[in-house]
Amino acid sequence: MDAEEIKVIKEKWKKLTQQLKSQFEEEPDLQVILFLVGVQELGRGFGKFSKDDKQNLMHMATCRVLSAYGYYEFENTDEDGWHHYKNLNLIPPMTLGEQDMLLRKAVIRYFEEIAEV
Repeated sequence: MDAEEIKVIKEKWKKLTQQLKSQFEEEPDLQVILFLVGVQELGRGFGKFSKDDKQNLMHMATCRVLSAYGYYEFENTDEDGWHHYKNLNLIPPMTLGEQDMLLRKAVIRYFEEIAEV
């Protein structure tokens, strides 16, 4: 990613977190937003989730948002409603900052896509 793309991602990220802040009273970080995407994808609404469920929701969300870039592909939904993805391509080696930017970019794309529906 070049400097201009990073600038755009940061601007869109700030806008997204401000929109979510109005719904949740505080500005969410990337982990919270991935959790929200996981809950949205699971489709059960908010409820009590175990620590393992929360981790699984965040993993499911990560796979879902990165599927837009060809890293994962939706495989199936199990009997409990959990989505399963298969890995298509390895994410290239990158720094933590680069990983963070990739996930933010993917989350922004996810929210832009569902806003169009």
